[in-house]
Amino acid sequence: MPEHSLRTIAVALGGGGARGLAHIAVIEALDDLGIKPAVIAGTSMGAIIGAAWAAGMSGREIRAYVLALTRDRTKMMRGFMKARVGRFVDVLGGKFTNPVMVDGEKLLDIFWPRIVPDRFDQLQIPFVAVATDYYARSTVTFDHGSLAPAVAASMAIPGLVRAIQLEGRVLYDGGITDPLPHRHLMGKGHFVIAVDVTGGPVDRGGLPPSAFAALLGASQILQGALSQEILNATPPDLLLRPAVDHFRLLDFVRVTEILAAAEPVKEEVKRAVKIFTSSP
Repeated sequence: MPEHSLRTIAVALGGGGARGLAHIAVIEALDDLGIKPAVIAGTSMGAIIGAAWAAGMSGREIRAYVLALTRDRTKMMRGFMKARVGRFVDVLGGKFTNPVMVDGEKLLDIFWPRIVPDRFDQLQIPFVAVATDYYARSTVTFDHGSLAPAVAASMAIPGLVRAIQLEGRVLYDGGITDPLPHRHLMGKGHFVIAVDVTGGPVDRGGLPPSAFAALLGASQILQGALSQEILNATPPDLLLRPAVDHFRLLDFVRVTEILAAAEPVKEEVKRAVKIFTSSP
């Protein structure tokens, strides 16, 4: 944004698992315009990418990091195994445990870029991570203190990522109560952009999903409906929905396809932001 302009942009990055990689295209578009947001809010995957952005990484740097990370699938799987909470041997021994559940903080420690600092106040751009207080059944936001526990809470998908206990709360995925966190940016920027990747209707030929896919898919349907209710009540200045609906929550092996599908959103961002920055 030109230095003479006092108008600011705030950006909310929503949750949607692998579809959240589409946020990278939005960041790249703003980078091309020379714009840094005044504040970023993120839920789940939006919190993971948002924190990297707030730490000073450009969209292209985040893209390169993600592509390099996912290119080595052996290393990636080794990282997931290292972050596991449960063990297959426990299941065989009759213990009630989930052998695929991972520790979110360990996962971030293994996979996050080293540029991401330990604390919110060390970030270059103010950042808000959104999680869900399980017992209070309400949204919780974090913008100070330790960064990793807050982001780990924001991404703690029930059944897949272990809950985070923080500040006397039991915390899960922010998408449960606030999949598109733009409301937390109202009044913090003159122009609020919300990037929704909860996903819309898809055609899979009428084939029924597996039990596991149905469980995750049902959660995404609920989050999409909640997101729409929030949008109806409090619309942002610019709502972006990259064309990534047909990707699944855990389609991280399809990174290149997701990024390609998100490319068209760049022009939408540039058109809208140019109008905003040129308005008197």
